[in-house]
Parts: sequence; structure tokens; C-alpha cells
Amino acid sequence: MQFDKSEFDVRVREIKGELHTLVEAFSRHERKIYLVGGSVRDAILSATHDKMSYPKIASHMGDDSVGDFFGDGSLEDDPRTDVSQASADQSSDPSIDYDLTTDAMPNEVEAILSSISRKVWTVGAEYGTISALIGSRIVEITTHRGDLYRSDSRKPVVTMPTTLEEDLIRRDFRINAMALDLSDESPSVIDLFDGMGDLRQGLIRTPREPEKSFDDDPLRMLRACRFAAQLNFRVDEGVVLAMSQMASRIEIISPERLATEFNKLMVTPKPSLGLRILNDTGLTHFFLPELSQLALEQDPIHHHKDVLEHTYSVIDKTEANLELRLGALFHDIGKPATRRFEKGGVTFYNHDKVGSKMTKKRMRALRYSSEMIQRVSRLVYLHLRFHTYEAGWTDRAVRRYVVDAGDLLDNLNALTLADCTTRNANKVRALEARMQQLKVRIQELRAQEELDSLRPELDGTQVMQILGIAPSKEVGVALEFLMELRIEEGLIGEDQATKRLLTFWQERNGRL
Repeated sequence: MQFDKSEFDVRVREIKGELHTLVEAFSRHERKIYLVGGSVRDAILSATHDKMSYPKIASHMGDDSVGDFFGDGSLEDDPRTDVSQASADQSSDPSIDYDLTTDAMPNEVEAILSSISRKVWTVGAEYGTISALIGSRIVEITTHRGDLYRSDSRKPVVTMPTTLEEDLIRRDFRINAMALDLSDESPSVIDLFDGMGDLRQGLIRTPREPEKSFDDDPLRMLRACRFAAQLNFRVDEGVVLAMSQMASRIEIISPERLATEFNKLMVTPKPSLGLRILNDTGLTHFFLPELSQLALEQDPIHHHKDVLEHTYSVIDKTEANLELRLGALFHDIGKPATRRFEKGGVTFYNHDKVGSKMTKKRMRALRYSSEMIQRVSRLVYLHLRFHTYEAGWTDRAVRRYVVDAGDLLDNLNALTLADCTTRNANKVRALEARMQQLKVRIQELRAQEELDSLRPELDGTQVMQILGIAPSKEVGVALEFLMELRIEEGLIGEDQATKRLLTFWQERNGRL
């Protein structure tokens, strides 16, 4: 990696231009203001050659290089929740934040910010953090501070003010422990822990001993995996060793915060880079044990790729869509529980159904939303559905597939294609051809009928009138029959639908 100083200086001038009101206000009060953390790292990476493209992540929700100052990670009082609405009409991207540190105390920071900003938040004041909206940017300014942690909690006892060095050494990784003195006319990187060297080497190390860093905030172990995948960096051997030895420490982190950080890993350019480290260090044992259990050969007789390696490949083949990536992660989770050896081979009958139930259980444990749990588990349940239509894409088959998939259709198709990790080019081409045929047939049928909103040709009121029944579960039974009829035969008209319903009802009640 080669660093272009002139390009970096251009980026720094851009940042200073965006924050000039802030910098001038602190200068008037004879206070220093430093850009720190991921903001500095990203500025350096933007001025490098042969750099990997990686997603921008807001500093508070992304880098979190000094940990979460807001308790359990809830966004209820996070300024971004409010500001994202307040800034919705801004032409700039309001999600790109800046982390800063200062020698001013929080009450002084609040006073300075209140003089130049219409939005100031003090929710993190007890931890030394004041946030504000400066132009279209959200800034977080934290007084130079030191942290002391109890072994049973990751909420620090804060000491402030301290020195800039003490402030930087408490950060998660060296690549996030650099600073820029924005008060200087031409700021240069303050790099006390060789973060630039780690960026050049593509290396993730901690400013202090990794054991101390991870003991203070165990979530940093998961964050190391995320940065490895986000930046295509390797994690230092000493850091990996500490992660392996301290993996159980992750148990003090709330499920919600684990899921939040894990989600960031799952939408990186190549999640498998981080997932491998997570699994190899034993971290998954404490919050995602199903992953390590996938390390079994799909067919030990023919030595096919093991399920874990296959899962890594499927995840990496999908686009950075969290719902889709989680579907890829869990799609074969039911295989270990359903593996059977039969007739010289191995089977995984019903692993889709078993896996769907396991997915719900794990995602509930990690406190995902009910909607996300339902959608991801549905993807797992349906991930083999495409292959059940070997006979061709008849109208009936297309309707059934589209109705079952609902608004998961695009993600289901993407997962189906990604699930084909064979090296057999002919098989890959055959699958892609069949998928293209399906997409063509869907468009053809959409032109003929309301394929994406199929409903029975008779509604509940009509059903009650025709059958002479009151509102009850019986109405639902009749509507289910009519829906099946609609899928199987298409539009047949209300008269024909009525006749078929009456016949069905008589047969059901044994009155033929």
C-alpha cells in the first residue's frame, strides 16, 4: 500500500472545510480539537494506491473504536436517530460522521457547540461525550479520557481530562488510534502506535496488550473479525491468540450488541474472512455455536466440500444485503441434525425445514426483530424450493413459487444461484439457464394476471353467503381451498369457483 501525501492533504482540507466553524469555535476558546479514530483511518485509506474498496460505516455505529458510551447499545437516545430525520433534506450524506477528541471538559464542549449548532446532545456527557449537528454532519466530541473496567462489566469508570496519548491508547486497534490536530494549519498524522505501519501491512493490532484491550471490551474481538473482512486485513497472531484464550469473555456482551456488530461483519465485501477467525478462535461457540458444527463433509465417501466451507462460499457470492447474507449463513444449518448414511451415500432430508426452526431459535437468542427472524427463516425454509420444479415452469409451478416466496422472491433467487458452488461449469450454466427461464415465465405470467398479489376469486363475505356459515375458522378453510384453486388453475371465474367450492365443501363434510 502506497500513501499519497498530496491526496491525503486534499482530503484533510475537505474535512477542515466541513468543520471550519467548529475548529474556529474551539480555537477562540484556546482549546485543541483532534480528529480521531476511523475518520483518520478512512482519510488515509482514501489516499492510498491499490486500495480495496470497502463500505463506509458511520463512526459511532461502525468503528466504535473507544466502545459504546451509551450503556447497552440502545439507539433510543442516540442522536443519530433524531438527526437522520432532521437532516433528511440535506444534499450531503448525513450518515458520515466525525469522531473528535479535545482537552476541553464536557460542560465547556457543550457551551461551545451550543453557540454554533442548532442540535446538541448530551446523552453521553457522563462518559465525556457531547454530540452535535455541524452543517449536515454529526460530530461526536469526547474529552481526553481514561477508562477503568470491572471484570464483570464493560461499562467504564471514566477519568478526565487526561492526555491525548492516554486517550488514544484506550482505543480498539492501532489503525483507529491515530489523530489529526485540526487546529494546525497543515495537520499531520499523530501516530503514537504505528497505525500507519499497520495500514501499510494490512494488519490489525491493538495499541495495548490485546489481553488488556479485550478484557476491557470483549466486543473488540468480534470487531477485529469485522475489520479483517471489511478491509481485507489479517489479524496479528498475538491478537488471534488472545482472542482464542479469552473467547468466553464475549459472554458479558448483550445479545443485541453482539448482533449489531455481527451484522456489520455480514455486509462486508468478504464476510468469510472474518467468519473464519470467529470460528477458529472459538468465539462462535459462545453466540453462534451452529456455525462450527457445519464443519462436516457433505459426502465423506466422495470427499465433497464440507458444509462450513460451502457456507462461506455461498455467503461471499451474495451481494451485501443483510437479509440475504443471513439467509446464506443459516441455509444449511439443519444439515448436521439431519445427516444420514444410506446406500453408500449421505442424505440431509428435511434440512431446510429443520434449519428454518434452528434459525428462528438462534436469531431470537440474538434479539433480532420478529420481522427479520421471520424473513430469514423463511429464506432457509424455501432455499431448495427452486429444485422441486424439475418438470418445467408451468403456469401452476410459477404461481406456486411466486406465492410461496412473496416479497422474498429476489433474495430467494439470489440465494439459489449462490448455493451452487460446484466447479462443474456445465452444472452452473444449466442452473443459470433454468433461473433465466423462470424469470422469463414470471414476466409472461405477470402480463396476464396479478401474479404478485394473487387472491381467491371469492372473498370471505361471499364464502359465508354461499356456504351459509358464520364468521369462523371454517371460512379460512374455504379460502385456503380457493387460494389453492387459484394457484393450480388460474382464473376460472366466480361462477366456476362457486361450483368448485360447493363440491369441495360437500366432500369435506361427507354429504355427497
